[in-house]
Amino acid sequence: MAKYKVVFVRKDCIGAFACVAVHAERWIPADDGKVNLTAGEQEGDNFVVWIDEKELPKMKESAEVCPVNVIHIYDESGKQII
Repeated sequence: MAKYKVVFVRKDCIGAFACVAVHAERWIPADDGKVNLTAGEQEGDNFVVWIDEKELPKMKESAEVCPVNVIHIYDESGKQII
């Protein structure tokens, strides 16, 4: 099964919560008015989580509805999908 890398640039998040509305299992509101990526590990200033094909549609929709484009998805080869 293919794996995909989700990179969340949290410092640029504006807290619109559109991602929460789409995929509440993965995106949760934080006390500072932004969102957190559940099970995400910090890599520099970003948070990263690996997902499989099953979760990809919801995560893609989360990225597409983000008004500031801070959710990026890459395939296993490193090619950016979103």
